[in-house]
Amino acid sequence: MHSNNNKIVVGLDIGTTKICAIVGQLNENGKLNVLGMGKAPSLGGVSRGVVANINKTTEAIQKAIELASMNSKINIGEVHVGIAGHHIKSLQHTGTLIRTEGDREIGQEELDQLQSDMYRLAVEPGNTIIHVLPQEYIVDNERGIQDPVGRTGTKLDGIYHIVTGQINAAKNIKRCVEKAGLEMVDIIVEPIASSKAVLEEEEMEAGVCLLDIGGGTSDIAIFKGGKIRHTAVIPFGGDVITQDVMEAFSLLQKQAEKLKTKFGCAIPDSTKDNEVVVIPGVGNRKPKEIKVKNLARVINARMEEVFELVDDEIYASGFKDRLHCGIMLTGGGAQLKDVSQLLEYTTGLEVNLGLPHQHLAKGMVEEVKSPMYATGIGLVLKGLDSESYSLQTNTPKPATKPRSKKPMSEYIPNFGGIKQWFKDEDLPDYNG
Repeated sequence: MHSNNNKIVVGLDIGTTKICAIVGQLNENGKLNVLGMGKAPSLGGVSRGVVANINKTTEAIQKAIELASMNSKINIGEVHVGIAGHHIKSLQHTGTLIRTEGDREIGQEELDQLQSDMYRLAVEPGNTIIHVLPQEYIVDNERGIQDPVGRTGTKLDGIYHIVTGQINAAKNIKRCVEKAGLEMVDIIVEPIASSKAVLEEEEMEAGVCLLDIGGGTSDIAIFKGGKIRHTAVIPFGGDVITQDVMEAFSLLQKQAEKLKTKFGCAIPDSTKDNEVVVIPGVGNRKPKEIKVKNLARVINARMEEVFELVDDEIYASGFKDRLHCGIMLTGGGAQLKDVSQLLEYTTGLEVNLGLPHQHLAKGMVEEVKSPMYATGIGLVLKGLDSESYSLQTNTPKPATKPRSKKPMSEYIPNFGGIKQWFKDEDLPDYNG
């Protein structure tokens, strides 16, 4: 599938609502040519980022790969796969190597040995180590060394950011991929992949939190000084909002999803009291009239809960006051109206929308430049890039958590329009 000079990589994003395969290749300028893309609904096979049904997930993978292969005219056999879910945890650990020949220069093989030793750490029962990412080294008590090769010393310490996940979750992903006739080259935690797609080096240097709101989870990666410092996964995403809308207004799942994406808003005060959406009834039933403000209230309640959890996680990392570039918001949930303003209000941090277009050159660019494809693009870029991120230890969490909210009035945008409604052709086919 690849040549020595023109490596082709396929990223496979196994999400709660969709499974997406993206085929990419770097051009001579280091930009990504998107050769093909295929996506398929997850068919209920994935729940909150975790494979729940092997057969349904395998079927969806096969459909996505078939479309990507047809669009790219590439025979796909290998994939770089993302993993998410609330089971993803991170921790810091220090490894030590005592050198008998302190005057001998430190070699790369010693760094490799230190990193390899980290995979033998004892973790919680049922968990496995997914990533061991070096953050800095200490040579004879001299801290902050990024590359100790060539130095001399008797004691070498390596500080690592270690990401763990459930063994069964990783095994189920691998099983689905293999049942679909593919080989899993690598498995990458999704917030790390997404950050590769939407963040610039300057942002990671100044300090930024990547928040990827997917269908089943909200993934977090925090960067400072050019290095990733903290990773976490919150088990809530866009699908729980759809469920809330279904229950609040007694709708079908497809109706609720369409209502949320087409008319949903995260801040109720940005809507007008007389704004109404009319949804045709199913069969001979009467149409339903739903106030946009009431819809926004349902969405707002859940989004505030999610963003409070995000804020807690940022604060727990110890970098809340050091993120000079604030939050980069991406993922399908980032497209919800006023979601950036609500996130700013909840966290007190500047929020920008993260699009994966900055790395794209040509090909199916229009199809994949949406925030919902950030993880897929990031998986391709990680597969093409052999370098790994350096990491740094988190600072301790203070005993209490200060709040830094701004007045809500700063985030209420002007809104126009009086009455909106669904057209019949906008609604899904209930028989299909």
